Amino acid sequence: MVHDFLKSARAPDGPPPKAIIAPHAGYIYSGPIAGTAYAALRGDREIIRRIVLLGPTHHVALRGLVTSSADAFATPLGEVPLDRETVRQAESLPQVAPGDDAHAPEHSLEVQLPFLQLTLGDFALVPLLVGDATPEEVARVLAALWGGPETRIIVSSDLSHYHGYHAAMGLDAATARAIGSLRLDGVEDDGACGCRPIRGLLHQAGRLGLKAKTLDLRNSGDTAGPRDQVVGYGAFAFTEA
Repeated sequence: MVHDFLKSARAPDGPPPKAIIAPHAGYIYSGPIAGTAYAALRGDREIIRRIVLLGPTHHVALRGLVTSSADAFATPLGEVPLDRETVRQAESLPQVAPGDDAHAPEHSLEVQLPFLQLTLGDFALVPLLVGDATPEEVARVLAALWGGPETRIIVSSDLSHYHGYHAAMGLDAATARAIGSLRLDGVEDDGACGCRPIRGLLHQAGRLGLKAKTLDLRNSGDTAGPRDQVVGYGAFAFTEA
């Protein structure tokens, strides 16, 4: 299924992005949009060696950002090693701490891994769950881990939840415009479950002059679900000037 999503997605014109935002719902719902996001990275498959992956926590309330103590995350496609040195570097920041309890039940990071495994092959992972953290706090972590072309940033987030089809289209379009213009105050809690890591990425992207582009914007009513209550999904790319 993941292979087919990637195969059917067309890579956007221009250089592969430094950062992407991709959705994290069940694959039948958000997989086509995630495929669009990951297709953007295909051209740098031989260059990318580290993925800094940020997502929201759905089950455990927490302050700041938390890492995992695992040596690897496993999927049916094999194990993804964690970059323990970079994880320790992240933990040296005051807003970052170990947090296995938050990672244990969480899906927002793990559902991204098969897309990464098929797109990139070999890479090391830096997993970060984001709780109650300011855009500045998240941006400082991103700045510390930014690296060069070997490192890419991925934020895992769905968009609006459980509105009617046409209402969701309007809400998600507004969020997409805010992301495209790097406008933090346009990304609200009810517009994106990963609003905190998104705001941190927008903050860092604005500092560095990155350009944001919407690659795909759909919802579960377009893919595999009914249209009375839908969840929105977006694929976004951030490219260095």
